[in-house]
Amino acid sequence: MNQKGFTLVEMLVVLLVISILLIITIPNITKNQSTIQGKGCQAFLKMAQAQVQAYEIDENKLPADVAELKTKGYLKDTTCPNGKAITMSASGEISVAP
Repeated sequence: MNQKGFTLVEMLVVLLVISILLIITIPNITKNQSTIQGKGCQAFLKMAQAQVQAYEIDENKLPADVAELKTKGYLKDTTCPNGKAITMSASGEISVAP
């Protein structure tokens, strides 16, 4: 018998290995979800700060608020990935709303 292909036992071993890897990774992902969202929010704040600078270069003035950045198309959203809203100070600094 010189047939090519997988036997049932080989297929079950592959499925077992994949299942074990999933069992190991899923709890780690859920455990670190808040850290992941925090890093996403930090990255979003840096991107929003860059958009404030781009607005200032284009318009020769600071935007009045974050909503103006959104209406002019510089930002698609005004909330971090963790759901917290962002605000802008009078000097153009972006931060997370308290």
